Amino acid sequence: MGPFSVVESNVTIGDDSSIGNNTTVKAGTTIGKNTHIFHNCSIGEIPQDLKFGGEETTTSIGDYVTIRESVTINRGTSARGCTEIGNNVLLMACTHVAHDCVLGHNVIMANLTTLGGHVELGNWVSLGGGVLVHQFSKVGDHVFIGGGFRIVQDVPPFILGAGEPLQYSGINQIGLRRRGFNGNARKLIKETYKLYFRSGLNRKEALEKIKTDLEQTDEITSIINFIESSDRGII
Repeated sequence: MGPFSVVESNVTIGDDSSIGNNTTVKAGTTIGKNTHIFHNCSIGEIPQDLKFGGEETTTSIGDYVTIRESVTINRGTSARGCTEIGNNVLLMACTHVAHDCVLGHNVIMANLTTLGGHVELGNWVSLGGGVLVHQFSKVGDHVFIGGGFRIVQDVPPFILGAGEPLQYSGINQIGLRRRGFNGNARKLIKETYKLYFRSGLNRKEALEKIKTDLEQTDEITSIINFIESSDRGII
């Protein structure tokens, strides 16, 4: 632990983890192994939520996480009880993870990216610099969002998002290829989103056509389930 850092009681830190200078880790925080927190960070502080009543809540950070300079992570509220960050996550400088957020594994948040409360990021999500995410929004697995854009509705899996307002900009071909999705899987994902976003059908009709006309692989099922469970609507 570096100079002028404070770790309160009731904090658990795994093996081979480190904390830099001028960082505060608040009570109720669990940090996994091989996790490295750099300087001037605030981890597990109370939420920036006027409804917060001082209830005991927690912050959970996984293994092999890198948290760069001046990152802030707030603990949960009574609504969920915990803010959770998965394994192999990279939070670049000056990012903010608000109360009750859930981040999956292998997430990257570039500099100055900000999450509102209750945001959910799936596995392998990558958010470019300065991205702003509205509270309660959900981002599906393997999504890439370009820098400087806003997320105010849910973003379904496997796609690229860009523009103002944010819109579908193709599938995440490079990311999917790197992670072992074969050509047939990528083609089927692309066909699914061509129907959903670019066929001219209304979205209910497009979803029914996806169910009846396309092979129901695991990837297509996950897209359908994500869309049907969306509370904020799809971009």
